[in-house]
Amino acid sequence: MKKGSLNQISVGANFGINVIFIFLSLCCLIPFLLVLSVSLSSENAVIREGYRLIPTKFSLAAYRLLMRDISQIGRSYGVTIIVTIVGTLGSLMLTALYAYPLYRKDFPFRRFFSMFLFITMLFNGGLVPFYILYTQYLRLKDSILALIIPYLLNPFYAIVMRTFFSTTIPESLIESAKIDGAKEIYILRKIVFPLSLPVFATIGLFTTLVYWNDWFLSLIFISKSSNITIQYYMYKIIMNLQFLLSNPSISGTMAKAEIPGETARMAMAIIGIGPIVLAYPFFQRYFIKGLTIGAIKG
Repeated sequence: MKKGSLNQISVGANFGINVIFIFLSLCCLIPFLLVLSVSLSSENAVIREGYRLIPTKFSLAAYRLLMRDISQIGRSYGVTIIVTIVGTLGSLMLTALYAYPLYRKDFPFRRFFSMFLFITMLFNGGLVPFYILYTQYLRLKDSILALIIPYLLNPFYAIVMRTFFSTTIPESLIESAKIDGAKEIYILRKIVFPLSLPVFATIGLFTTLVYWNDWFLSLIFISKSSNITIQYYMYKIIMNLQFLLSNPSISGTMAKAEIPGETARMAMAIIGIGPIVLAYPFFQRYFIKGLTIGAIKG
């Protein structure tokens, strides 16, 4: 095949790939724009005309409703950010420290701890023992630690990380480092961690989403409004709005169409998703970095 023909095929293939990814990007972007548009629309217009990408009647009523207690939103955001950062870093560290010994074939209790990890994926003690453990034995009721500790070690992520170690980091590299006099901590910090940035970035992103989107732990462990997360605060607002919409007599003379129900839900989605959209670009940088430094030179 001639060189000109190959260039034409390459240009055509690149154009087709670009068109496909533009289409997929629009499929991801349009729902977000639709949510934003509805949140900026009048409740009456949404009820009458449905969802539209361009608001037919602009209104900030939903955001004004949510901002009535701006101090609580600020506190809840602070709690969520602290829980997400501390929880993600702690989870990555604990997962790595559990997965690394399972990767080492010279670890004498490797099979026992692998089986212990696998069993926890199949069985759990149930919600009542879970609640009793954290409130009566650990005494973490109304503590931010109750929002962090339950998600620190995910068995599935530990298995994924162990598999990554096994398939990416050759044992000969560890043995060479030990022959040169390197200690286990040095090997873990200077060899294993730098070569494992892709799996750290992947698990870190998933763990960040888990902590940021969690509202259930606040529901069962937190009774003080100062320690609730932003997701649980939004959940409480939704419940209050649903109660008002289902009981028009309680809302007084306000018409049902004047209560920002649907638009408030969309506004809460925008407020809740705001900072987390910055997480993926942050981890994406480490995806690329991990791929470039992850090669082992001979």
